[in-house]
Amino acid sequence: MKYAEHPLRQILELTREQWDHPAERDAVRDNFHKVRMCRTAALGGEVYASAAEEKVCYHTCKSKCCPSCGNRGTLLWQREQWATLPDIPFVGIVLTMPDVFWPGFKAHRLLQHDLPALGAAVLQQWAWSRYQVRLFGIVIQHTFGGRLNHNPHLHIMVSAGGLKPAEARWVKSLEFDRGQIMDLWRFAVTSYLWKAHRDGLLRESSLPKDFNDLINRQVQRDWNIHITRIMSKMHFLAYAGRYIRRLPISQKRILEVTEQEVVYQIKDTRTKTLLETRSTPAEFVAILKQHVLDRYHHSMRYFGLLAPRTKRLTSAAVFALLGQWPRPKPPRQRWAASLKKHFGVDPLLDTFGQRMKWVGHKQPVPAP
Repeated sequence: MKYAEHPLRQILELTREQWDHPAERDAVRDNFHKVRMCRTAALGGEVYASAAEEKVCYHTCKSKCCPSCGNRGTLLWQREQWATLPDIPFVGIVLTMPDVFWPGFKAHRLLQHDLPALGAAVLQQWAWSRYQVRLFGIVIQHTFGGRLNHNPHLHIMVSAGGLKPAEARWVKSLEFDRGQIMDLWRFAVTSYLWKAHRDGLLRESSLPKDFNDLINRQVQRDWNIHITRIMSKMHFLAYAGRYIRRLPISQKRILEVTEQEVVYQIKDTRTKTLLETRSTPAEFVAILKQHVLDRYHHSMRYFGLLAPRTKRLTSAAVFALLGQWPRPKPPRQRWAASLKKHFGVDPLLDTFGQRMKWVGHKQPVPAP
C-alpha cells in the first residue's frame, strides 16, 4: 500500500503505537498528535460560501514539527525581523563539537538546552574583549546532521559591525577571528562538561570510563568552526529561516511510504548530494522524535542588541547612529493573504472564481 499525500502524517498513523504511550516524552506525543490533526475535522474550521458553493477551511495545528505550519511561521518571523533589524551586513558562524561528545548531550537533554547560551556568551565575550562592542545576534540550535543523526551544533547569525557604548558609535566592520572564537567555544564546552561531570549531573552509563582524559585530549585539538562571508539582511533572513521551526527533513524528501518501508533522502555534506535511503516506519519515527524539542524550550535565542530587554533600550539609539529610521512592527498577515502572496493561491475563491464570505464555524470532530 503506497501513500502519495501528507507522508509525515501517514508515517505517524502507521507508527502510533511506537510513540503514543505514557513512557514517551510529552513533547513528542503532543507535537505528533498536532501534526496528525492539522487541517482536519479534528481541529474544527471556518465555513466560507459563495452563491455557487460552500467550503470548509480547517484550522492548522501551529506545531513546529508540522511542515506546513512551520513554513508559515518562518515567513511571519522573517517579516517581523525585517522590520526589527537595521539595514546592515551580517555574518553566519557555525559552532560544532567533536563527535565523541554527541552521545553525552543526547543522553542529557537538559544539558543540551544550555548550548545556545554558551554559544551566545562566546560571541559576546569575543566581541567585547577585542572591540568593546555589542552585536545583534541570533543563536539557532541544531540537533541533527545531514544524515538525520544526532549532531548538536549551533548556527549563529551576528551583525558584521557592533555598537561601541563607550564612544556612542557604530563600528562598521569587524574581523571575525576563527582561531580566537574556536578557542573560546572549545573552552566553554569542555569546561561545562567537566563541571557537569564533577557535580554528578552526568550518568556514568552514558560516558566512557576515561571521561576526564577524553576532555583533555579534545582540548588539545582544533575544532571545526565555520564563518560565512558577509551577507545582506535579506540573505541573512533567508539563511536563518532554513533552520527554524521545522523537523530535520522536509516532506519533499520523503519519496515513498508503505506499511513496511519509508524511502527518503539524506544529505551527504562531504559530496553535497542527496542519497536515497530506506528504513521501516518505526525506525524513521525513532530518528525524528529525538529531534523534537522539549516543552518550553526554543530552537532560537536572541542575544546582544537583539535580547528583548536590551532591544527596548538601545534600538532607537542604534538606528539613529546608523542614520536609519526604525520601522513599526508589521501587522500580522492574515492566512488567506499569506497563501496568495507566497504561493499564488487564493483560498477564498470558489471554482468559478467568485469571492466567498465567512458564514460560520465548524466544530471540531474528536479524532480517533
